[in-house]
Amino acid sequence: MSWITRVRNSLPFAKRREVPDNLWVKCPRCNEMLFSKEYAENLYVCPRCDHHGRIGALARMNQLMDPGYELLPEPQVKEDPLRFRDTKRYADRLKQARASNPQRDAFLAANGTIEGHRAVVGVQDFAFMGGSMGMAVGDAFCAAAACALKHRCAYVVVTAAGGARMQEGILSLMQMPRATVMVRRLRAARLPYIVLLTDPTTGGVTASYAMLGDIHIAEPDALIGFAGQRVIQETIREQLPEGFQRAEYLHKHGMVDMVVHRKELRATLAQVLGYLNPAVAA
Repeated sequence: MSWITRVRNSLPFAKRREVPDNLWVKCPRCNEMLFSKEYAENLYVCPRCDHHGRIGALARMNQLMDPGYELLPEPQVKEDPLRFRDTKRYADRLKQARASNPQRDAFLAANGTIEGHRAVVGVQDFAFMGGSMGMAVGDAFCAAAACALKHRCAYVVVTAAGGARMQEGILSLMQMPRATVMVRRLRAARLPYIVLLTDPTTGGVTASYAMLGDIHIAEPDALIGFAGQRVIQETIREQLPEGFQRAEYLHKHGMVDMVVHRKELRATLAQVLGYLNPAVAA
């Protein structure tokens, strides 16, 4: 042992402090490092560039609904009906997704109020397999719509999805007409159906219940579309305009009614509910 090693070992060095891995978060737009606590207190919106980050279903519920809301039971459906396997078994992908998420699938619904206005709120979680729409999502959407019909109140859906779940094949695509039927039932009962489009909302979700609302609200700069930009450009062989498929572009061209900052969403939803159906106030 060298003398420098003996000296170093004899010195009363302080033990290295353990730093949590989630102390900082990097903004995906401006690449600034943000203090996680500050980021969460700002509703997961970057205080530097105002980028609206993706958030989980429970966090979204807490932001939009009054305290005391009641989560609806999560549907029980047949898992892996096609025994699908690509690079990994579908059953293993579900286990992996559930290990890092509090819910069993990509859609969570609750019954409660938004600033005193009675509403059923359904939220898609992009963190669960890209928010993909499978049988569980379809069942949860329809069960939440049925709850709104039962209580004769508004149905608010927050979308965030990459489309239908390929591992369930045609069974996932059948959720599109199922959801459409429930939206028609809400309309026949003259109950408000409001859609909040968040980043990203694409594929079969956009082709069904995401674009059937009485009112469409979007978060700033949210990606909203059916096919990807590259696919569209290669199909039509033309350069797409700047901001194509973003919330502001869709608002300008009449496909979205309003673009609302996350800090103003709850108040805006309450105001819209009051306009559409004053009778739903608790």
